[in-house]
Amino acid sequence: MAEKGDNLLFHIAIHLRERINNQIRASELRVISSTGENIGVLPFKDALALAQGENLDLIEISPNAVPPIAKIMDFGKYQYEQNKKQKKAKLGAKASETKSIQIKIATGDNDLALKARKASEWLKEGHRIKVELFLSGRAKYMDEKFLKERLDRVLHLITENYKVAENYKKGPKGPTITIERDSKK
Repeated sequence: MAEKGDNLLFHIAIHLRERINNQIRASELRVISSTGENIGVLPFKDALALAQGENLDLIEISPNAVPPIAKIMDFGKYQYEQNKKQKKAKLGAKASETKSIQIKIATGDNDLALKARKASEWLKEGHRIKVELFLSGRAKYMDEKFLKERLDRVLHLITENYKVAENYKKGPKGPTITIERDSKK
């Protein structure tokens, strides 16, 4: 029974990586030479012979294309280049999340300044900020203009340049607005 599980893991591992040389199942391949030149569509055996003639590997780089695309190059070099691309992509992708600030109608000026300072720090780090006006009881039925004015009190205290990502919306707790850093200013 353990052999079946091991065999299954082996087949999963094969599907997660590129097929090389005799692992390629396609009868015809679009072949790219070691210099990057498009050779054209060749039968699998001819493509493999061409790669072996140069002492290189035949690597299936795009198995879902019709016909599949294979490249002639050293497999170690190919893996190195792929890892390099992945690392570069990870560095470029900066994790940004939406932070939340919650205020009430009667929040004092000092507390608003404190929350605005924290919001400015988050904007500097590149996060989005959702400012929520928490309403309870009768406050939910107050004039919208008054409630927006209460939200604007915090926005005026933020020191970083920002732009409105999502305009005023009615949320379950009360009105909200989402802002993000404005890099243009």
